[in-house]
Amino acid sequence: MVTVKDFIGEESAWCPGCGNFGILIALQKAVVELNLEPQQILFVSGIGQASKLPHYIRGHIFNGLHGRAIPPAIAAKLVNHEIKVIITDGDGGTYGEGGNHFIHAIRRNPDITLIVHNNQIYGLTKGQASPTTDQGVVTKIQAHGVPVPAFNPLAVAIALNASFVARGFVGEPEQLKNLIKQGIQHQGLSLIDVLQPCVSFNKINTYQWYRQRAYKLPDDYNPKDKAKAMEKANEWGDHIPLGLLYLNLRPVYEEQIPVLKNGPLVKQPVDVSKIAQVLEEFC
Repeated sequence: MVTVKDFIGEESAWCPGCGNFGILIALQKAVVELNLEPQQILFVSGIGQASKLPHYIRGHIFNGLHGRAIPPAIAAKLVNHEIKVIITDGDGGTYGEGGNHFIHAIRRNPDITLIVHNNQIYGLTKGQASPTTDQGVVTKIQAHGVPVPAFNPLAVAIALNASFVARGFVGEPEQLKNLIKQGIQHQGLSLIDVLQPCVSFNKINTYQWYRQRAYKLPDDYNPKDKAKAMEKANEWGDHIPLGLLYLNLRPVYEEQIPVLKNGPLVKQPVDVSKIAQVLEEFC
């Protein structure tokens, strides 16, 4: 029987009070309640404060380039679709440098859980605006305020018919844990955008700021209603909805790959002679 202790990794280097701790704890509790073991999970990340999470949790780990967490995660899932693949990355890496990968991952719909630590700032590089920083916010780099509107990842995901779109908040740990559990159990790409205050470099979107605005979607909310989901995705400012905004059951990417019908690639025999034939073509 696994416990949270089985998923404790290295000592954290995050700032005291960082919202990342809430995501780490919620993720640890989620995988334990799903009775998953460290060897059954691959944690994938890029570069940044959020991307340090795989170092602080036990399991298989792939720590890649900034904005490039999604491609190796999809590759790993294709090679061994029996393993649970969980991406933990920041709003900058996912929606900025990795924005193109984000869009096409939604199209493909691989069975991967994408947890985005959204602190609306670049924390590791000391506080410049990220794609989700609100328009008008003054930073060290944007001295006259961010001139453009913030990127809306949930609206983009819903518009592209993503199969699972949710928003959590570290100030609601039980709900966040349950959303992560739902995301892992969901067959397809699960986007979980997590509001995560950066206590060092974002003095606007604080725990108090979110608590005054964030509210849980009611029990009778229907996540399969795309129009209502888009309405909720565009709700921001005085009221910020939390929960599963959109659920759209679609075929999973791995199911569309014929060779995987014979089982995971890692378990299929390798014909070395075919490799030799390919190499000869380049001689």
